[in-house]
Amino acid sequence: MAKEKDRFSKHVSIKNRKASFEYHLMETYTAGIVLQGAEIKSIREGKVNLSEAFGYVHAEEIFVKGMHISPYANASFNAPDPVRDRKLLLSKREIRKISAKLEEKGLTLVVVRLYINNRGLAKLEIALAKGKKLFDKRDSIKDRDTKRDLARNY
Repeated sequence: MAKEKDRFSKHVSIKNRKASFEYHLMETYTAGIVLQGAEIKSIREGKVNLSEAFGYVHAEEIFVKGMHISPYANASFNAPDPVRDRKLLLSKREIRKISAKLEEKGLTLVVVRLYINNRGLAKLEIALAKGKKLFDKRDSIKDRDTKRDLARNY
């Protein structure tokens, strides 16, 4: 039992910092990911890029597109495509709810965070989001700067 805890003790959490700056995050969901080959080993090494990733619904399933998982260096020669579409594992009720919300004008499905849970499984945190306007982004920058100044003074 102690060996299993040691095996998964390395905490991996890769965030998409661009998402909270570009979008108003409405609702968040946690989903599993269908991976191939040694992709989980690359995730544990932190070799993932989420900045261009987004989700879409196809045939009552949700996929993530644009997530780049670098090929594992010690894997065999037949590594999967690093930017292929990956299926997300959600309940049918959640999929129906998300697809109904995506029908609304201006909403999109954004990848917020990729992490490994305490059982060693890769999970993806996705959010229904609405794009920010330029003045909203300026407000976000101003709020961030004031928080930083307050933290320095105290």
